[in-house]
Amino acid sequence: MKPGAGLRATPWHCLGLALVLLAGAPTARAQQSVGRFDEAHTRFGVELLTRWGQRVHGDFPRYEGRIVALDDQRRQVRVRLLTSAVRIGDSERYTQMARGSSFFDAENHPFVEFVSDPIDIRTVETGGPLRGRLTIRDVTRIETFHILPASCARPARDCDVVAHGQVDRYAYGLDAWRLALDKDVRFSMRVRLDTDVSP
Repeated sequence: MKPGAGLRATPWHCLGLALVLLAGAPTARAQQSVGRFDEAHTRFGVELLTRWGQRVHGDFPRYEGRIVALDDQRRQVRVRLLTSAVRIGDSERYTQMARGSSFFDAENHPFVEFVSDPIDIRTVETGGPLRGRLTIRDVTRIETFHILPASCARPARDCDVVAHGQVDRYAYGLDAWRLALDKDVRFSMRVRLDTDVSP
């Protein structure tokens, strides 16, 4: 199955940063989904840090999400990452641990979800905070991620919108391997829109 296949609705903080991708969607589209994620470029990553300083990278290859135009200037991003598909590097051991009952618990909690607060579309160019509700294992907390300044004139079109942030895993019941893993889990997003989507 291709990344995002099946779950990727019409288009996920950090995590949820694709929000600003739609700079320019008209008011008539308010409260409607606009845009589709370009699955060739869009990536949702996760990073774990061992007690010995080793960084273990993973990703969520299957996701669904949408960008909602609230009005001319504000967007909201809603993303769900499929926990049963999370991969941790090339390690089957870490992957099964991440999907297991002491971490994301994919069997009982199939999604990591992020719903952003309304954000000004200019933030995609300048960079800045991305605040919203993150839900893991039925625990919802307000988290703030960070959007990096754009590296091109048309972010989300000609270059990725990039955001990242970290959360305290213990606050969400991600208790596995306390002696081996640091308490922080880092999430990242690289989002781009399909080129054939009208803004």
